Amino acid sequence: MTANTAEPEAHTADPADRRREQRGWYFYDFACSVYSTSVLTVFLGPYLTSVAKAAADAEGFVHPLGIPVRAGSLFAYSVSVSIVVAVLVMPLVGAAADRTGRKKPLLAVSAYTGAAATAGMFFLSGDRYLLGAFLLIVANASLAVSMVLYNAYLPQIAEPDERDAVSSRGWAFGYTSGALVLVMNLVLYSGHESFGLSEGAAVRICLASAGLWWGAFTLVPLRRLRDRRVRPHGEGAVGSGWRQLRETLRDMRRHPLTLSFLLAYLVYNDGVQTVISQASIYGSEELGLEQTTLITAVLLVQVLAVVGALGMGRMARTYGAKRTILASLAVWTLILAAGYFLPSGAPVAFFCLAAAIGLVLGGSQALSRSLFSHLVPRGKEAEYFSAYEMSDRGLSWLGPLVFGLAYQLTGSYRDAIISLVIFFAAGFVLLARVPVRAAVAAAGNPVPERI
Repeated sequence: MTANTAEPEAHTADPADRRREQRGWYFYDFACSVYSTSVLTVFLGPYLTSVAKAAADAEGFVHPLGIPVRAGSLFAYSVSVSIVVAVLVMPLVGAAADRTGRKKPLLAVSAYTGAAATAGMFFLSGDRYLLGAFLLIVANASLAVSMVLYNAYLPQIAEPDERDAVSSRGWAFGYTSGALVLVMNLVLYSGHESFGLSEGAAVRICLASAGLWWGAFTLVPLRRLRDRRVRPHGEGAVGSGWRQLRETLRDMRRHPLTLSFLLAYLVYNDGVQTVISQASIYGSEELGLEQTTLITAVLLVQVLAVVGALGMGRMARTYGAKRTILASLAVWTLILAAGYFLPSGAPVAFFCLAAAIGLVLGGSQALSRSLFSHLVPRGKEAEYFSAYEMSDRGLSWLGPLVFGLAYQLTGSYRDAIISLVIFFAAGFVLLARVPVRAAVAAAGNPVPERI
């Protein structure tokens, strides 16, 4: 196997330069999180479903590529397809980034592809459900690819004892931007008539503005992050992409404890990602809540997720990242059980559930990222984070697929929500079995005092 070795100075030696890169790194979360919040979580699910219903036949089905799909399942299926596309692309991008050392140009291409697709959602109207599904697939896959590259910077810009805090601050920046944009969305959507807009036009402006925000603030990390040089190789990154992927998978088998963590993360994160992407559909279609209620609930999630990410980051310094994540998974299980029994047309109960989600969402994701960064061999950050991102977004297709199938078969979103409990319960058991201190040492990295 050809070693992919970065030059010895993998970290930024000067503390001031390192902090400058960290601040720039936070801003990619600030840029792209509005897509996850405003587009994927709040507006696109209900809106694309309404567009699909406008195009549906008398029995409520649309027929993309001749395949009968219930209109209410189109959004969940599109999310699953986007993830399959990401699975095919992410390992190649990660291998290319590590082989060439040029993460930043690849980050720019993936970020602006996603931002352009999101801005293009302004043209989603009438019965153009195929356009909506296509733009969703492109934007979601592009986000996943960009996050491979973004996350791969973490081991390079933060020392081992800094990573929990740095990762948590990144998530806090993301949730802050999500909350800020949601406030503007709420003003525009709730007052669309006073602005001379139809409800549909207001939604399309909210969707497109997320793409513009994503593109604009991506400029900050592109200016502040720097690529590390790698020793030259005889083969080009593109020509050897699949070979490098095979080598990466072979190399990962040499680190079975790292793979054990990835398996646990794959399982519980599948539940997290499905809750995020399907929450607005569940609230609008099953609980009969108004769009303004959903926006307010997600805004509450964003605000409390900042508190949760920072608070759980502090808890990790006392109890360790693994124990803190396990505690969050127990809370997630209780949240999903409560969600199943949530009464229809009860916004206060929905707000309470949203508050609980917010307090554990940011912390569980931030600490998972920082914990994994300790398990990555030096010089293989992008390759290993491509596998991580496959677990984060790339392989989280099963939850949305099960959710969509459950609705297709039963016509009830409530029947689908309870199935997600198994992801958190199984993830808890798998993570509890991972000896993280031994895993860090096996990867050749210094073991933090608390992990």
